[in-house]
Amino acid sequence: MYTASTAGPKVPTKDGILGWLRSVEGWLDDRGKKAWIIAMILGFVFAWPIGLGLLAYMIWSKRMFTRSCANKSDRGGPWARGNSHMGYGAHLRSSGNAAFDAYKAETIRRLQEEQDAFEAFLQRLRDAKDKSEFDQFMEDRARTNAAAPVTAPDAGVAKTGEY
Repeated sequence: MYTASTAGPKVPTKDGILGWLRSVEGWLDDRGKKAWIIAMILGFVFAWPIGLGLLAYMIWSKRMFTRSCANKSDRGGPWARGNSHMGYGAHLRSSGNAAFDAYKAETIRRLQEEQDAFEAFLQRLRDAKDKSEFDQFMEDRARTNAAAPVTAPDAGVAKTGEY
């Protein structure tokens, strides 16, 4: 049972503090993410443990990373799996329009081919760069070996034939 109050969240009379916290959560959710952020900042200003607790709760409940707290059925935004037509694997579902589905399938196939061709081009570019760097290294090594004087093995050591 709620008490009649127009300014602020409704305060339940028999649920105690837990019910009051739930009603505050609902009130903040109705006002969106900005209300949560303002409450967190005020918590840090007046008593830092409260602000820290709100921050931890916002991260834990994923309120910090959603588009809106007001729509609880759309948690995770448009990219959340299963919540929207824009989610992961959306290109596999049919729109119901055969012409559009054929166009979409052709476009996805073409884009995949272009991506494969671009990745192959990048690999050839990396291979060519690696080869030119290796050739430069070998040229530098040959140049330093040609410029270094050749020294004879130690002449003062007697050779006995045993090693």
